[in-house]
Amino acid sequence: MHTAGGRLTTHVLDTATGQPAAGLSIELFRISNGHRTHLKSVSTNADGRCDAPLLEGEAFQLGEYELVFAAGDYLRGQGVDLPEPAFLDIVPIRFGMAEAKHYHVPLLISPYGYSTYRGS
Repeated sequence: MHTAGGRLTTHVLDTATGQPAAGLSIELFRISNGHRTHLKSVSTNADGRCDAPLLEGEAFQLGEYELVFAAGDYLRGQGVDLPEPAFLDIVPIRFGMAEAKHYHVPLLISPYGYSTYRGS
């Protein structure tokens, strides 16, 4: 069900450098009945944000979603010498959207840790 007024955004910060994580690839999936449906692929801009909301308007629907961040590729691209396999490579964040509001799902990333929260 589409719900007017809702939108989904993200922002990625590299906590090892204290800078936005520019050029980090992100995939968005909708989860329904245990199955993942790919909705879009985007990359972060110079400010660590996407150029447009991931979901808004007709595309925004209540339900369960997953953002998949290509953290390892980003870190390798920054010249970080990661072990093989890397401690963190793909970082999935699964979350639910139960109301027609702004859901902001940021990621704070470093080679050996990450965190997220419901932002504003």
